[in-house]
Amino acid sequence: MTEEEKLRADARVNRDKILEIARDKFEAEPDVSLNAIAKAAGVGPGTLYRHFPSREALVLGVYHKEIEALVALAPALTAKHPPLVAFRRWCDRLARFGRMKHGVAAALHAAMADSDFEQTYWPMVGAIEHLLHAGEASGDFVPGTDAEDILLLLGFLWRVSPDPAGEMRTKRLLELIIRGVHVR
Repeated sequence: MTEEEKLRADARVNRDKILEIARDKFEAEPDVSLNAIAKAAGVGPGTLYRHFPSREALVLGVYHKEIEALVALAPALTAKHPPLVAFRRWCDRLARFGRMKHGVAAALHAAMADSDFEQTYWPMVGAIEHLLHAGEASGDFVPGTDAEDILLLLGFLWRVSPDPAGEMRTKRLLELIIRGVHVR
């Protein structure tokens, strides 16, 4: 590996670590300072700002990384679990993302461009389609359920407060969606 490749690899590791720490910090404390995130990630503020020049850029970076993880999770779950279990686990993971997104929604909306929407919306629809098709193929899910409808319904996750009462509400609402797609 050349010195330049090593530097690029180190930069990727730093970027990924910053995003991971930022996700957890934003979930726990939406107003956390960028300096606190840099410190927790074990990098200097300059390194953080080189990758993410503003709070909005960091929030958007976390958002994109979380969407990529959710999209990749759908086929991984259906490969290991029955469709209903896979769908439930995917929704639980989306709920965790919703708790983080709730606290940074204003910054995220300010930072998002139409291209960000396009880059994230359709892959999420595809992930849900994958989960629904697996459930339809097994006979567990109602045939013909529209993935965009499910994504629209799941949009409630970023509006529910992440406190204990909100978490209980999230569980109840997710259960309603699951009952709606599940054939009994």
